[in-house]
Amino acid sequence: MENPVNITFRTLTPLWTGGVDQTCDRLHETGLIGSLRWWYEAMVRGLGGYACDPTSEDRCEYAPRKPDPPEKQLCAACYLFGCTGWGRKFRLQVLSTPELVAIDNIEVIKDGQAIGIQPIPLRPISEEEWCLLQLTLRLIDEYGAMGGKTIFKPSDELGRGDQFHHRDLGSVEIEFAQEWSCAKSLDELRNFVQKGWRKGKHKIDEHDCFWASLTNFWCVKGRYLARQNVQQSSFNLVLGRKQDKSEKERQGRRIIRWSDLLENRDDAVSQWLAGRQQESKKVFSFKNPARTFGFINSGVVSFEEIKERLKKAWPDFNAQAEFLTGEQVLKALFSPEGGKQ
Repeated sequence: MENPVNITFRTLTPLWTGGVDQTCDRLHETGLIGSLRWWYEAMVRGLGGYACDPTSEDRCEYAPRKPDPPEKQLCAACYLFGCTGWGRKFRLQVLSTPELVAIDNIEVIKDGQAIGIQPIPLRPISEEEWCLLQLTLRLIDEYGAMGGKTIFKPSDELGRGDQFHHRDLGSVEIEFAQEWSCAKSLDELRNFVQKGWRKGKHKIDEHDCFWASLTNFWCVKGRYLARQNVQQSSFNLVLGRKQDKSEKERQGRRIIRWSDLLENRDDAVSQWLAGRQQESKKVFSFKNPARTFGFINSGVVSFEEIKERLKKAWPDFNAQAEFLTGEQVLKALFSPEGGKQ
């Protein structure tokens, strides 16, 4: 792509992009970049490539005095987004100043806005990288979410749905200028991310994020999980957490052990899906537009187990027609419709 292309983010829900002080006083480029990188890493891993965990001790670092070229010292994600010793290859220029709104005294980017974004190259970017970046944006548009605070759980309880910690955040519709198109095939992109880069191990354990891969991704569009009342929560049902929160409220929300929140504290599947402090849960759900997505861990939980849990939450759920795996999503993104359904 020779010239920068305009991208429009339409905020279907409020958007949170916090700065270093964890406030959303404006649209922070770093907040968008961080979210975009997370999904880009999931895309690279889903295509069979290696993307390091940039927060781990095994993260990429570029040492210019080493004889190896950057491609041999960096993973495909760090090569585009940067790491220690190697700057990011593009920046995002915000073309408009979005309006803020306060929800429970917390400022966020207001929903219902069109925000112009332009990726500006800072050094040469390959056609494959532009394709991967575009696919990542389409993935967020159709199947994921953008920005921070996307882990909140929806609520159908009267008077609670509008509280900040139950609000949908990060649902965006992304529109591209018509001239930005990907000329590479899916096989060509697989070949690009798999060859020539620094190699590492995608070892999934409780301390890393390698589970975030399209290989492990699943999505159901048109449905959401939420708390229905004090005793019932379809979200907790899928996670394996206790649905009845009355006991927790009586105890003043004090938690002795995170496993105490589970129906079966010895259930490895629920332990992994529900997460704990400083460890994300692996299921995410939004009411507007309705979509639920998450990730599996082949050593702990399978797609079939997820389908069974979703069936308990949605008795009329038709897994064969509604459940999409990451591989199906990839193929849809390369269809003429670009993943739109």
